[in-house]
Amino acid sequence: MKNFLLILVLAISFFSCKSKIEIKPLESKSTIKEKVNKVLDGWHLAASEANYQDYFGKMDSVSVFIGTDATENWTKTEFESFSKPYFDKGKAWSFTALERNVYVNNDRNFVWFDELLDTWMGTCRGSGVLENKNGNWLIKHYVLSVEIPNDDVQAVILAKKKNDSIFLSRYKK
Repeated sequence: MKNFLLILVLAISFFSCKSKIEIKPLESKSTIKEKVNKVLDGWHLAASEANYQDYFGKMDSVSVFIGTDATENWTKTEFESFSKPYFDKGKAWSFTALERNVYVNNDRNFVWFDELLDTWMGTCRGSGVLENKNGNWLIKHYVLSVEIPNDDVQAVILAKKKNDSIFLSRYKK
């Protein structure tokens, strides 16, 4: 009987100490897409206003920015160093999204996207990944590319042939 009472007391103690687990409902994918669009639009706006803190505040500490030049594969710190003089002059760059596609993973904690941009370089494409960290969507990876019409590719190949040769020599043995 003593064993039964001891087991009963332990069972009651165990179940009475159990804390309630609060399960938050998942945000809808459309709500997530709206939030991500605001982050990306704000990011581009911060660059056009030369708002250094706001621009780099939207990037994760371990983010990567890949630019249009083959040598431009920067960590956030490297990209900050490259960009600071432009921001300090009061005008970095101005990109406006013409269209954007945002895709959400099933766990709803990261997204990937592509966007068509109007820039000082003409039409460009951006693509990347954002991760939700503590309720904030942060840019983890961004790739910027210049769009080249198929009919103009041969002319571009000729125009960059010399620079490509120099760059590629690093990788040839």
